[in-house]
Amino acid sequence: MIKVLRSLLVLSGCLFAMAGGAYASDALRVLAWPGYADPDLVKVFEQRTGSTVEVTTVDSDDALWQKIRNNKAQDFDVFAVNTAELQRYIAEGLVIPINTTGVRRIATQLPRFRNVKSIPGLVHDGKVFAIPYTYSEMGLIYDRQQVKEAPTSIRALWDPRFKGKVLLYNSGTHNFSLAAQVLGGTTPFQLAEKQWPAAVQQLIALRRNALAFYTQPDESVELFKNKKAALLFANYGSQQLQLLKAAGVDVGYAIPKEGALAWLDCWAITRGARNPELAEAWISYLLEKEPGNALVTRQGLANTTSESPNLRSEDKFKWLEPVEDVDRRNLLWQRILSGDRASKVLAP
Repeated sequence: MIKVLRSLLVLSGCLFAMAGGAYASDALRVLAWPGYADPDLVKVFEQRTGSTVEVTTVDSDDALWQKIRNNKAQDFDVFAVNTAELQRYIAEGLVIPINTTGVRRIATQLPRFRNVKSIPGLVHDGKVFAIPYTYSEMGLIYDRQQVKEAPTSIRALWDPRFKGKVLLYNSGTHNFSLAAQVLGGTTPFQLAEKQWPAAVQQLIALRRNALAFYTQPDESVELFKNKKAALLFANYGSQQLQLLKAAGVDVGYAIPKEGALAWLDCWAITRGARNPELAEAWISYLLEKEPGNALVTRQGLANTTSESPNLRSEDKFKWLEPVEDVDRRNLLWQRILSGDRASKVLAP
């Protein structure tokens, strides 16, 4: 009888260990942006799977690239990256295709994110290389006291009524995309050679409307509030909207009819992943309700499983793609900021 009881105890212990997770001896190495893998969320995943999660955070695309590229992607298993940046990881062979059947929560995503073929850069040779996780659209935030009707077009940034009252993001890459939207064309991310002079003229005119330029969300809130801006090109989208409302500013939010530039962060699995199945389980877990709610309430971001309270179903996005020449855009933008005339801006 004692032997039988001992056997039953051993068996029950084994079953308990199995219930605790199929990855009890594994560690998942996660590389993410702040707020993407909060400790309480990580703890739930660890308890479910029996694994341990090691989280490293980054604060720039360049830092992310260096960490994955170093040691040929052997230091991490899964990481968060936007669709435009993803392309160079695929080109360098630093990521592997994802077995989407292992990410069961994909079925709960909104149609625009579930249809990965409609999002530029996620699918190569019929294989999916990343799963959408969170995004922020670059809409227009306006002071309701100064702007009585919500702007409907990106052209509002050039409106003479707002001269000296427009707050802009200091980025050559994004600002040339704005100019391309005003000029029209199939994509704002690939300027043809003949379009450069017109794009420069547009940005010189935009500079004349500028109140100031910002780089960080908190900085934009201070400038908007203290300098009484009328209109803000919101590079951080709903994050800035949430911060401004928390600061007591009466603001509205609009998505231009041309479509808002928008970044989409996705989870990708490195070629050095020790356990791709565990990485897929991590991605699937973060698509659940609680992690998704945390993105909205804590970070002011949107998730891919529920509609954003700040957006309408008909709002259009222009997901960021690699541009034709980052260095050229940034060089010309710096010349424009310095006050150079068009001829000097375009000089070799």
